[in-house]
Amino acid sequence: MFPSTDLSPLSLAARVPGRGLPLALALMAVLALAACSNNGPANERGADTAAVPAARATASAAEAARGSASQPAPLPESVVFASGMTLRMLAYAERVRLMQPPELTQETGRLGDAASPEAQLQLSLVLAQLRQLPELIRAQELLARVLGNADAQPLHPLARLLASRYAEQRRLEEQLDKQGQQLRDAQRKLDQTNDRLEALKAIERSLTSRQPAATASAPTPPASRARPTAP
Repeated sequence: MFPSTDLSPLSLAARVPGRGLPLALALMAVLALAACSNNGPANERGADTAAVPAARATASAAEAARGSASQPAPLPESVVFASGMTLRMLAYAERVRLMQPPELTQETGRLGDAASPEAQLQLSLVLAQLRQLPELIRAQELLARVLGNADAQPLHPLARLLASRYAEQRRLEEQLDKQGQQLRDAQRKLDQTNDRLEALKAIERSLTSRQPAATASAPTPPASRARPTAP
């Protein structure tokens, strides 16, 4: 009868008395480690193969995101309209800045009553360029009408900027007007003082001219008679 050819861990352990179970566990652990080492490269190759499509998809998404970022979204129609109107107003303000006083007066007559918000803003620019306090006050009133018109929303940012500038200009104009009035009052007082001084000098001259004449016209006293000397 041939000996048993069963080489399983349990069969080998049974052939070793007293140490069968520990030996069987050790053999099973060795076999398990060997199986893991044989399957490792295959598992890694499978993981690499599965990761390639995911990496390609990520790269495509990043490229699409960069392409969309390089092409900005179009602006709303209201923003484009407001920008165009503001640019026209700025160009008109530059043209008004170069006008001479006769041209400014002619432009004021051309705009007339300025019924539309755009014409009101243009007229305020012309009036402010005249650099007169009454005209500047009228320009501020026109800007207030533009800001109070809900249909003139595209012009409101520029109107607010001009209103702030006109308020500062009006403050300076009023300050200059006040200083001019104080200077005129001081000049008038100085002229009055000079007039009074000239009047006093005239009185002094008249008194000085009368004194020698009075001395020359006074009569000389008679000479006293000499008394005879006693014998």
